[in-house]
Amino acid sequence: MNKSPLRVIHRSNKSSQTAEIWRPPLFVRSVGRWGWAAAALRRILDLQALSIWRDLRKVLPHVGGTVVDVGCGAQPYRSLFPVSTKYIGIDSLSARDHFGYDFPDTLYFSGNRWPVADDTADFVLCTETLEHVCDPEAFLLEAFRCLSPGGTILITVPFAARWHFIPLDYWRFTPSGLAHLLQKSGFVNTAVYARGNAFTVACYKFMALVLRLAMPQTEAVVSRLALQIISVPFLPALVLLAVLGNCSLAGQGGDDCLGYTAISEKESL
Repeated sequence: MNKSPLRVIHRSNKSSQTAEIWRPPLFVRSVGRWGWAAAALRRILDLQALSIWRDLRKVLPHVGGTVVDVGCGAQPYRSLFPVSTKYIGIDSLSARDHFGYDFPDTLYFSGNRWPVADDTADFVLCTETLEHVCDPEAFLLEAFRCLSPGGTILITVPFAARWHFIPLDYWRFTPSGLAHLLQKSGFVNTAVYARGNAFTVACYKFMALVLRLAMPQTEAVVSRLALQIISVPFLPALVLLAVLGNCSLAGQGGDDCLGYTAISEKESL
């Protein structure tokens, strides 16, 4: 009798996994001098977050009008917008329940329709959110609805990144995939930029391994202490790779990268 195709590979069935084995700390609000210092330290040790910050700090200070930050989480990039902008942070109720972010100045909504009127936003920001959306095309159509003619959308997505917020992580997008989805949703003048290259990815992956040893998430005290001791010889390499990975982000970006930043427009009337 032939074996079932489901039983010949003797590894765990990842489609039934419901949680991560290890998860980095959630982003927090940067309040005061120590808050800003903690956020800067995190970016040094998290090349993915650093790569996004480097792109956004070039774009967001030049944005004006009404801004909608969808999937805003802890609103880590709000400070990069000019104070003259009208900032609206929105997130879904399910994201609040599953991801752990809950802030009084965020508009939480249910369903697929955003709490934003038609043609009222000048800029839509969507950072590391699209991979958590079951229907990316419907999501982008909603962004198109909210943007005024001539408005801009900026999206960041991961590429070389672990499966995170399991099971609510559905996609990894390529430049051609992003361009296709944006064009299909009505956007024009799309540009997609790679963040980092193969060297950046190698630094990022090794740093992630060391951080998992240095910051174990096991309840067993002995195991946690043992992993932290094992991490000690690798800490100098962690610092060196953080510096080298940071420097590698200054390049043009490669086909094997940390993620992508996409910018597109709603055509003017």
